[in-house]
Amino acid sequence: MVAHNPLFHGRWTWKRFQATVVNDIWPEVLFFTLISIMVTVVSEKTPHKLIISNQLLTVLGTVLGLVISFRTSSAYERYQDGRKMWVNISVASRSLAQLIWLHAPFEREAKDGKTITVLEATIEKKSMVNLIQAFSVAVKHFLRGEEGIYYDDLYPIVSFLPKYASTSFENDRDLNMLPLWSSSEAVPPPKIPGTSSFQIKSRTGTSTFTPPVTHSRATSLPLNDDALSEASGTRSPFTRSLRTKNGNFDPEQALPFVESDRPLRPARNPPKNSILDYFPFLRIFKFMARKLKKKSPEAVSVRKTKRHIITDVVESNVPMEIYLYLSNYSGYLMRNGWLQPAIATAVTNNLSSLHDTTAQLERIRNTPLPFAYQAHLRMSLWLYLLFLPFQIYSAFRWFTIPGTAFTSFLLLGFLEIGQEIENPFGYDLNDLDIDGFCLGLQRELQEITTHAVLKPSDFLFTPMNQPFAPADRRSASDLVKDGGAKYRAPDEHVATEGYDSIRRTLVKNWRVVEETTREFKQ
Repeated sequence: MVAHNPLFHGRWTWKRFQATVVNDIWPEVLFFTLISIMVTVVSEKTPHKLIISNQLLTVLGTVLGLVISFRTSSAYERYQDGRKMWVNISVASRSLAQLIWLHAPFEREAKDGKTITVLEATIEKKSMVNLIQAFSVAVKHFLRGEEGIYYDDLYPIVSFLPKYASTSFENDRDLNMLPLWSSSEAVPPPKIPGTSSFQIKSRTGTSTFTPPVTHSRATSLPLNDDALSEASGTRSPFTRSLRTKNGNFDPEQALPFVESDRPLRPARNPPKNSILDYFPFLRIFKFMARKLKKKSPEAVSVRKTKRHIITDVVESNVPMEIYLYLSNYSGYLMRNGWLQPAIATAVTNNLSSLHDTTAQLERIRNTPLPFAYQAHLRMSLWLYLLFLPFQIYSAFRWFTIPGTAFTSFLLLGFLEIGQEIENPFGYDLNDLDIDGFCLGLQRELQEITTHAVLKPSDFLFTPMNQPFAPADRRSASDLVKDGGAKYRAPDEHVATEGYDSIRRTLVKNWRVVEETTREFKQ
């Protein structure tokens, strides 16, 4: 999402062209254009006139136009709702971090008499702010159908959460694993060429995984085949340079460097473009090959089509798990009496907002338009475009060809736009920049933690503060030093007690501002 108009800002590039729907609809446009060429040539060069009555042309065109308009507007409404929900997550996250950081005391004593040091309280609150950051990142992966927590931008800030319900798990390790980690263990890590494997039990059976490793940093693994082949070279397959494919931009450098028992997936892993993106009609062969191929059992089935990711099953709800830890922390503060009632209510309301917004985002993602509606609309449009040249030839003659091409491009384009923006959380170039939203929220949360809990007297009475300007341009420190508890206006010789003299200065201040800032046009 950008503030400027993307159509007229910057220069046209191949990437910008890919953001249009031209490369998606050109086979259909070409097909219907060829039909119009056939109709026109046969009608012009032979005694046979391929003409049918055009009585229904206007009526059907109007109906199709209205239905396509509804299809596109409903998809755009979902797009806008998705953006609004991300604003809600940002607002609730900032408010929650602010309440925890500024209103939960740094110096405190628990009800059991144990004194908590300032350092311990600061570590506790900063860790909770990091969990608030992790919540938005977890929502991002959840909406993209990426299960678990083993991602380069998520694992480093949630790795300290408890993994087992009990420390005595020698004989029942899997049974003691908490839901957050159990769902993550069920997701197979990326397969790395040239490495041995071991087996991990999951809910779906026993899966063959790569061996556990530890790192000085939680490093990520590329998922694409060509990148995986690079990993099997001279470098260790579980390490990657701190510089990413986008030059020097590597936002994960700002995260903690922690150990991981398995390779981490990238924070962003869009499907790579293939020949099917430019020749969509070839997908029929891929579909047939997939049907003929024997399916292998997997915990999660993920399909990549174009730049979209379609996930059949998303079992782990990492955002809800993080929400539970944040809710537990708020309850901990309330039970010990460390939050004022009004602040405790605000914390609870912001937590509820995060939970409700996640549910709304899940609704947008998992509730597409019914298949019957989409299929019937597309078939109706195809039939309309198929018979269009037969109906307009008598009026347009040779112009039937460009007329049919333009009509096909127009109607099919709007239909494809509705299909593309219906789920705005993927990697498509027209989708919401939720990666950018998460990074922006990360910067804002870190900015909140730079603020200290100060008394107003610590920064108000300085030479830089002129509270009564423009009527009185003396600094706050000079005002206190000159009069003490009394105040003397600039045009007075004797300092007086009470509020009257101060109020006269404020009234004079208002008059000066009123005259100075109001423009009188002649």
